[in-house]
Amino acid sequence: MRVLVTGHEGYIGSVLTPMLQAAGHEVVGLDTGLYADGLIGPPPAPVATLPVDLRDVTPAHCAEVDAVVHLAALCNDPLGNLDPDLTYAVNLHATQRLAAAAKAAGVTRFLFSSSCSLYGKGLDDAPLREDAAFNPITPYGTSKIESERALLALADDEFSPVFLRNATAYGFSPRLRGDLVVNDLVGHALHTNEVRLQSDGSAWRPLVHVEDICAAFLALLAAPRERVHARAYNVGRSTENYLIRDVAELVAEVVAGSRVTFAAGASADLRNYRVSCDLIAAEVPEFQPTWTLRKGIEQLVEAYTRYGLRLEDLMGPAHQRLKRITALRAAGRLDDELRWIAP
Repeated sequence: MRVLVTGHEGYIGSVLTPMLQAAGHEVVGLDTGLYADGLIGPPPAPVATLPVDLRDVTPAHCAEVDAVVHLAALCNDPLGNLDPDLTYAVNLHATQRLAAAAKAAGVTRFLFSSSCSLYGKGLDDAPLREDAAFNPITPYGTSKIESERALLALADDEFSPVFLRNATAYGFSPRLRGDLVVNDLVGHALHTNEVRLQSDGSAWRPLVHVEDICAAFLALLAAPRERVHARAYNVGRSTENYLIRDVAELVAEVVAGSRVTFAAGASADLRNYRVSCDLIAAEVPEFQPTWTLRKGIEQLVEAYTRYGLRLEDLMGPAHQRLKRITALRAAGRLDDELRWIAP
C-alpha cells in the first residue's frame, strides 16, 4: 500500500516507518518537524515528506494514498494540559479535518492512534475491555474519545477507520521520549542508582513496547477490512498490566546497584486502570507481540549505554515533549498556536 503516516518523525513514527518499508509499503510522511532533530543513532531511511500542519491538511495531500496511519498529536497529559483548547484543536479538530480530507480523496483505510488514557480513572477493578465506560481525567484523554466518535461518524462502505487504544508505551526509538514512565525510571536507575517514583506506585498501568505498537499497526493494515471495520482495540498483552511500584522493582532488579525511592510527598496517581487485550488477540491473530517489560528494560539499558545518553539528555528538551515545546516557544521559534515562526 501507499501509506500516509502523520507524525512519522515522532517517537512511534520513527520506529513504524522503517517497519512499514520493510513490509513492502510505500510511506509518505506528514510532519512539521517539531521533534525531528532529537535523533539518536543512524538516521532512518528518508521518505517523501509533506511538511504540513495537521490543521492545514486538504484532500490534495491525501491523493493517491491507500491508507492513513494517524499518529500525530499533542501526545501526553502534561503537554495536553498546557493549553486544553489547543489540545482539542490539534488532537480532535485536526483529526476530523484529516479524516474528511482522506475520505474525500478516496482513502479507504484510516488507522487512528488512540490511547488507553481515555479510560482514565478505572471504574472497575477488573481489566477493562473495549466496551468499558470512559472516565478521562485530562484533555488528552478526552481528545482521544471525541476523535474516535468523530471518526466513527465518517465510517461507511467507502471509509474504514480502526482505533488502536495503545497501552502506555516504552522502549527505545531513534526519537526517544524520556517522559514515559519506564524510559524515565531506567534513566534514573542508570545515572543516579535510584529508581525514583513520583507517585506512591499503587496505580495500575498497562504497558506496551513501541515495536509491538508498530506491529499492531502493520497487522491491522493487512487485516481484511470486514473483520476490523470501525473496531476499537486495546493494544498490548493482557499479561502486561503492572502496578507502578512493581515496574520500579523490576527496573531495580535489572539495573544492578539501583534501589527504589519515592519523591517527597509522593501520593496516589489518579490514572489507575488495567486493560484486557484479549479482543485484538482473538480478532487479529496476525498481531503477535514479542516484548515483555523485562526484555524492554534490558533493551533500554543497552541503548542508553551504547549511545552515551546522560540523565540531563533524557530529562532535557530533546527527549521531553513539554520541555521541547516550551523551549521552542521561549526561543521565538513557535508561536502560541504551536506554528513555526519564519526566521
